[in-house]
Amino acid sequence: MTSIEFTLRPFRETDLDSLVRYANNFKIAKNLTDKFPHPYTAEAGRAFIAHAMASKPPNILAIDVDGEFVGGIGVHPQDDIQRLNAELGYWLAEHLWGKGIMTEAIRRMVKYAFENFEIDRIFARPFGSNVASQKALEKAGFTFEARFEKTLIKNGEKQDEIFYAIRRM
Repeated sequence: MTSIEFTLRPFRETDLDSLVRYANNFKIAKNLTDKFPHPYTAEAGRAFIAHAMASKPPNILAIDVDGEFVGGIGVHPQDDIQRLNAELGYWLAEHLWGKGIMTEAIRRMVKYAFENFEIDRIFARPFGSNVASQKALEKAGFTFEARFEKTLIKNGEKQDEIFYAIRRM
């Protein structure tokens, strides 16, 4: 459990300034897909907030500390034959890394997702180089499923793709 109090809540248009301030960080962008731009602009932030606010119930939530947006976490339900699965994605402002927030946010998001979406499995795919993310998933109860060597390309480097998952109890 983290000693820093936080909430998960729906995004608000007023999150834009904090979103751009914290997301515009190469150390964050390097561990996410290329859909997460760097540099992170206000235009990208407005588009993302509109996207996050469009789903009912929301599948992407803001991580809020003391009334300020400091990160995001979302589950993305799949379709077709993978429709019982959802992919988990998340990031946190750098100044809050290593404080247990993300592990607890993952636990809360898993509970929320299983309560609100017709899914049986949530999976995450951190890069092989992102050991902190792998540890957060493990601490949150996710199980290692697979490693695919050098299947991803990020910033000109081939990366391993690691699969973790948790199933509905």
